[in-house]
Formats: sequence, C-alpha cells, structure tokens
Amino acid sequence: MTGWRATAALSRALVVGGVGIGFAVLAGEPVLVVLTAPLILCAALGLAHRPVGTPRLATRLDHYSLHEGQGTTSRLVLQDADDVEHVTRVAAGAPYVAMHPSNGRLGRMTRFGAADVEVSPRRWGRRVLGEELIGLCTAWAGYRWGPVPMVGHEMRVLPSTAPFDSRAEAPQPAGLVGAHRSRREGTGTEFAGIRPFQPGDRLRRINWRVSVRTDRLHVTTSRAEQDTGVLLVVDALADHGRSEGVDGAASSLDLTMRAAAAIAEHHLRRGDRVALRVIGREGEQLGYGAGHRRLRVLLGTLAGVRPNELWDGELNRLRFRASAGTEVIVLSPMLSEAVATATATLVRRGLPTLVVDTLPADAAPGVAEGADPKLAELAWRMRKVEREQVLARLGALGCPVVPWRGPGTLDDVLHRLSRRAQLPQVRVR
Repeated sequence: MTGWRATAALSRALVVGGVGIGFAVLAGEPVLVVLTAPLILCAALGLAHRPVGTPRLATRLDHYSLHEGQGTTSRLVLQDADDVEHVTRVAAGAPYVAMHPSNGRLGRMTRFGAADVEVSPRRWGRRVLGEELIGLCTAWAGYRWGPVPMVGHEMRVLPSTAPFDSRAEAPQPAGLVGAHRSRREGTGTEFAGIRPFQPGDRLRRINWRVSVRTDRLHVTTSRAEQDTGVLLVVDALADHGRSEGVDGAASSLDLTMRAAAAIAEHHLRRGDRVALRVIGREGEQLGYGAGHRRLRVLLGTLAGVRPNELWDGELNRLRFRASAGTEVIVLSPMLSEAVATATATLVRRGLPTLVVDTLPADAAPGVAEGADPKLAELAWRMRKVEREQVLARLGALGCPVVPWRGPGTLDDVLHRLSRRAQLPQVRVR
C-alpha cells in the first residue's frame, strides 16, 4: 500500500472527540469537554503535521560477499522523508541467516538514527534475505505510509578458511618459480653441495676456501625453487549429515567446502597454481591460476556449488584430467564407486594423490516418508562397510586417506608424499 493515509489513531481521535463535544453541548456537561480535550488536541497536532512529500525507500547491504560467520548491516535508505518521524521494519527470516534483532522486527524514531538490521550468514552458499515490510509514520501518529514490501537481497557467502598451514614440500614441483625445493640443482637459495668447477658455472658461485685448500676451483651449488600445480577435486554428488551452520554440526558438503577453501588459500599464498574440478550436475571447473584474485574466484565458485547427482552415463565416463607433476587432492565422503575408481586411476598413473575424507562421524541416512527406519539404518550400515573396503583398497594402492580435522590435517601426509617422490621408481612401459 503506497500513499499517505490517516491512521486509525487519528480517525479514532476525531470521531471520539467530535462525538464527545457534541454530547457536551447537547447535554450541557462540561466534564465531557475535559475528557475529550486530549483527543481533540492529539487530532489537531496530527492534522497540523499532514505530510506533503512522497518518500522514497530502498534497502542496501554494506557487503554482498562475506565469509560464513561474518556480519554486515542491512541499511534503510530514506529520501524525501522530512515528514517521517517513526520507521518500522519487519524482515522475514531466511535459512542459515542470523539477524539482530533476532525476530527481524525493528521500530525507531528517525531522530535517534537509522533503522538498520544486522545480518550474519551462518553457512556458505548463495543466501537470499527474506522479504521485508517497511512502514512510515508522521508526527503524532497522524498519517502512515505503507507497509511497503521490499525484496530481499542476495548474498554470496564464501566458505570459511581455517588457519591451515603446512611446512611440507610439494611432491613433484614442476613450475619455474616458487617456494618448493626442487630435486634438481638451480639458482635457488638453499645449499645443495660443493663440487668441482665446470665450464658455464658462475664465478660468484666459487667457494674460495675449498678451492685454496684443494688447489682446484670448486663451486657451491643450490636447489632450484619451483612452484607446483594443485588440482582440487570436490565431490558434490550429495550432502550427507546435518548442517547447523558455521558454529554447529557440519555436513559432508560443509567439511568439503571448508577444507577446499583452506587448502586453496594455503597453496595460493605460497605461490602455487591451483585448479578446481567439481563433480556434480553443473560440473564447475577452474583452470590453473595463482594469486589473490584466483583465490577470490575459487571461493566464489565454491559458494555456488549445489549437490546434484550425475547421470549413470556421466558417472561411467568420470575422469580427472591432470597433467604429470600435478598434486591431486580429492575431497569426498567416498560413497560413490565412480569417484573411487577415478581416484585409483590417478594413483596408477603415478600422480601424487591424496584423499580427504569428509564424511562426518555422526552422519545418518535420510529416511523418506513412509519408509522403514530400521531398513534404512541397515542399508546405511552396509554402505559404510562397502566404503571402508574402498578406502582400504585405495590405501593399498598407495593413496593416503585422511579425515579432515582442521589445521594440521595434511601436514604429516604431505611430508610422506614428498619423501616418497624422492625415491627411485620403476615404471613399466
């Protein structure tokens, strides 16, 4: 409803005051004038502040892209609102969005500040705030505007990045520059050894102390510093478990997204090149890239992921395209045989592959309406037994499987992969 309208209070004051004055005159009772005088005064003041302008309303968010758990403010923008004295906002709730006030209802006098609502998304994804109703009122509650419906804004909520760090070197660094020590010598800063001088060696590399002692020129060698390519494979075929937001229980997709965000931030901060492959109906993909901008793009892609099953034909053709030297990290609850098969293929190719198990310990099957809960529980237990066999077979192939437990989860595993990469390997051609 738009346009200024008289409030029920003004109409009531005019009617009751007029009737009271009429009875006082007809009945000759001055006491009725005393009783109705306050109503007449309020009605007169309300009429005196009759609005003449047409206000314009709009809402905006201070931030449209946040990490889960962060907060922002939904601000009400009023224009041409000199006649407005009181503002009322009623915002509908949205899933995984906390508000202050918690019920979304706020009333405030304009002279005491703007009627702003604080919002905080509690889970990653694209969150749409609920529809709002906004009402305006003039002085002495004489006239009202609205309530006017306002469409809620959409927020892009990025997965939270846990403070993940690892001192482990990349198993097979192949880039030109970076922070990882290479297995070959080069122009790095880390000491590798001392050897006799050869044609082409730089003079500044000559170790004069050893050369004087041995009466022969020797040079100091160092390790090359290279970057590595990291392929993050995110399993978005289904979401298992219950999600309660950033402060509560986490589902399998929650653990997957937060782990992928933390690992990507860690590698990009070290100068590595990171790519993303999402297994799902939409199948989002990002090529290799580095830098802070790549991190923002990757987190935005993760925020738009939705759990979707693939068709049977697509599952049978599932392949992880990774070039030689790429470090592959598969983040999955490992409940799909196709994902396990594609992971085993990478291991057989000799690529350093790591599986991050993101199935929550308390995950339970969803029981459809009318289904037998005992039968569903039995099927879930059988599925978990099959899953344990799949994980055991991956471990036998040399693919580490580690459950995600936050910071420090992958440190020991990456150390072992780095040491394994330095051992001589025999490959059958």
